[in-house]
Amino acid sequence: MKTLYLVRHAKASLEFRTGKDIDRPLLEKGLKRTRYIIDYLKNLNTNIDFIISSPAVRAFETARVLAYALNFPLTNIKIESMLYEGDEDKIGDLFYDLPPKLESLMIVGHNPTITNFANLLLKHPIDYLPTSGVVCIQFDANSWDEIWQAKIITNFVVTPRMLKNDIEG
Repeated sequence: MKTLYLVRHAKASLEFRTGKDIDRPLLEKGLKRTRYIIDYLKNLNTNIDFIISSPAVRAFETARVLAYALNFPLTNIKIESMLYEGDEDKIGDLFYDLPPKLESLMIVGHNPTITNFANLLLKHPIDYLPTSGVVCIQFDANSWDEIWQAKIITNFVVTPRMLKNDIEG
């Protein structure tokens, strides 16, 4: 089985007018919401074998926060530029170079690409994956290049708002 975690970056500043979009930083509010996701993933004993992130500051910092919390070496996060400017069809190209020994992969990117890619795999499409949201999909496959023909299981779609509502009841 192969497990894929598709993550939309945490909430970032919209007021960052002095720099380029790629340099927009995370907001404290985004980090707080990501902590809900981290707690959720930890409660599931999530283990990540590899993380690929967009080079945008907001995505890479989200990847770093998740990696740290899930005991994944920060220096092993791979930056993939196509996750910043690419489309959902390009994400599929990432799987062909992955070694079969990797059982779990986390991709941290942006909308609409992350939502659109998730919808290629989900039986019940989602309208919109909010910031810090995660889609977790399993494939009954032995290697990553077999996932397109494999049986697909949706483990969960989770957002900070869902978790906050559960906590606050």
